[in-house]
Amino acid sequence: MYLYNPCLYPGCKKMAISAFDEDGELAEVPGYCLEHQKNLQEMREKLRAYIMTHDKIVGLSAPGLTVTDMDLSGKKFYGCNMQHCTFTNVNATELRIRMCMFDFSTMTDCNLIKCNMQFSSMAGTKLVHALFTGSDFIHNNFNGMTAYQCSFDDSDLYNTRFIKAVLINTSMMNCNMKKAVFYGSVRDGVSFKMSNTGEALFDRDKGGLMGDADGRLDDGLERKRDL
Repeated sequence: MYLYNPCLYPGCKKMAISAFDEDGELAEVPGYCLEHQKNLQEMREKLRAYIMTHDKIVGLSAPGLTVTDMDLSGKKFYGCNMQHCTFTNVNATELRIRMCMFDFSTMTDCNLIKCNMQFSSMAGTKLVHALFTGSDFIHNNFNGMTAYQCSFDDSDLYNTRFIKAVLINTSMMNCNMKKAVFYGSVRDGVSFKMSNTGEALFDRDKGGLMGDADGRLDDGLERKRDL
C-alpha cells in the first residue's frame, strides 16, 4: 500500500504526492501535496513519466492529479492512492486494479473496457460518458458515486456496493449482480435487462436477496427503466 505521508507544509492536512529518486523510481521519503509542490509542472511530468514507463505500479500516491489523453491499457495498479483525481479521455482497456483508492475523483469520456478491479474504492466519484463494459468489479465500494450515461454491460458486479449512488441513463445489462447492494440509490433510466436483479439488494427493509428493481426508489421517487 501507499505510504500515509501528510504534507510537510505547515498546517496542511492533505496527503503528500509520492517522491522520486534520481533514477525516477518511487522514494519512500516525506514530501508535499500537489498544492504545495515547489515545482508543480516538474512533479506532474515525473508522475506522468513514471506511469507511462511502468506496466506495474505499486504504492503510488498522487491525490489531486489531473490525467488527460493517456493510454493506460494493460497496466496494473496495486495499493495506489488516486483520490480527488480528474481523468479525461483516458483509455484503459484491460486495466488491473487491486486495493486502490479513487474516492471523489472525476472520470469523463474514459474507457475502462475489460477492467479487472477488486477490493478497491470509487466512493463519491463522478462518472460521465464512461465505459466499463465486460469488466470484473468484485468486492468494491462505489457508494455515493454518480454515473451519467455510463455502461457496465456484461460485467461482474459481485458483492460491490452502490449504496446512495445516483445512476442516470446508465446501463447494467447482462451483469452478474449477486450480492450487489443498491440501498438508498437513485436510479433514473437504468437498464438491468438480462441481469440477475433477484440476487441483488435494493431495499434494506426487505432484509433478503429479493430486490426491488421494478418498484419505487428507496427515497420514494419512481424509477424509470427500459427493459
